[in-house]
Amino acid sequence: MANFKIIGENIQAIRTKMGLSQEALANLIGIHREALSYYENGTREPSLEVLSKIALFLNIELSALFEENAASRLVTQAFAFRAEELTPEDSESILEFRKIVQNYLKMSQAKMEGGNLDG
Repeated sequence: MANFKIIGENIQAIRTKMGLSQEALANLIGIHREALSYYENGTREPSLEVLSKIALFLNIELSALFEENAASRLVTQAFAFRAEELTPEDSESILEFRKIVQNYLKMSQAKMEGGNLDG
């Protein structure tokens, strides 16, 4: 699995941006707060099932938890918010818009690095 430290940092950053405590998120996904703390500190490996639940409750794509690029992490954090009043359609629209922004950032970065975007 990817670097546990990066995953933990991403979980913690998005969780705090949303105003959720470790206890609240842990309760939502059905784990102990201590386990979430270990994941956020990068000292334990979360299962794919736990990561999927975290992504679902934080209203983000699973891949966002593995993101190492600072600009892409900022995009995810910028879109993190409490989603209590959102419909599933609203959430889907937000996820699609987030994909567009992230793809734009990747293309811009590749262009700056002189990369070939033709595949």
